Amino acid sequence: QVQVVESGGGLVQPGGSLRLSCAASGSFFRIYDMGWYRQAPGKQRELVAGISRDGSTDYADAVKGRFTIARDNAKNTVYLEMNSLKPEDTAVYYCKAVASRYIGTSQTDYWGQGTQVTVSS
Repeated sequence: QVQVVESGGGLVQPGGSLRLSCAASGSFFRIYDMGWYRQAPGKQRELVAGISRDGSTDYADAVKGRFTIARDNAKNTVYLEMNSLKPEDTAVYYCKAVASRYIGTSQTDYWGQGTQVTVSS
């Protein structure tokens, strides 16, 4: 099985910064894409930022220029640096890791339990 655990959420004032971390562990052959999603109350879960194994990145328009995603393949960890935070960034942030359990098997999405980010004065 693959476990995905996020950390780093919390309460921050508008304009502040937070850094989220997510580590994948357990039994698997390889971690492929990793990404951060968020879900605000009453809204659907949306992609915030994604990163491929070779480092290619993708960002939602709402966070471009403010958030930066990075990963450490040796540690199976992905990070999200969030700057210039706005109240509309308030949401539960979820990490997703795409992994294959064994060589030649299909890839599966694994999700973390989520971490709350609240931007408020």
